[in-house]
Amino acid sequence: MGMGYMVLAGIIMLMSWFVSNRLKSKFEFYSKLHLQNGMSGAEIAEKMLADNGIYDVKVISTPGQLTDHYNPADKTVNLSEAVYNQRNAAAAAVAAHECGHAVQHATAYSMLQLRSKLVPIVSFASNFVQWILLAGILMVNTFPSLLLVGIVIFSATTLFTIITLPVEYDASNRALAWLKNKNMLNQAEYAGAEDSLKWAARTYVVAAIGSIGTLLYYISIFMGRSNDD
Repeated sequence: MGMGYMVLAGIIMLMSWFVSNRLKSKFEFYSKLHLQNGMSGAEIAEKMLADNGIYDVKVISTPGQLTDHYNPADKTVNLSEAVYNQRNAAAAAVAAHECGHAVQHATAYSMLQLRSKLVPIVSFASNFVQWILLAGILMVNTFPSLLLVGIVIFSATTLFTIITLPVEYDASNRALAWLKNKNMLNQAEYAGAEDSLKWAARTYVVAAIGSIGTLLYYISIFMGRSNDD
């Protein structure tokens, strides 16, 4: 069983490496595709929010790379410095995508609400679940319930990665629909934005696959040892 998990982990690591590298190269390429309309990522974001009737969300710059996110707690669209300032297809894609989350929040999109409810559980799980699972594996013959507790907690993190998929894809679809309907980009720029978001979404797919595979591995240990008893 250990060898099977090693193979699974290796495959998932290769998938993650491939997708992340493709994503990086795509963003570098489309960062060189400058927008004809001359708008920055921040300006794109502000216009998308206004066009959706959202006036209580602020667009702010945040340090680092790939730090872009929407914070529903304080209603801020946080754009990395490059996305905030630059005027290219990649920046437009990211800015519009994060605003897609703001639109989800404003329209009470059910999957986003469900994911938000899981955040406290996942925050707790991320701090303790690995230790519980490790102890559960070591004590599976004497105290199997501990591993079961770990599996239940880890299931919450797996569910979170699964729910994240429709949330991210929906945000991208909202972004691309707005960019197209408002004629924000020309044909080449739109194709670049669409390709960028496609590869960004695949990072979440890999994360979900990895979490599901790991969960099944722990379940197989629990079921296997139970059968031995």
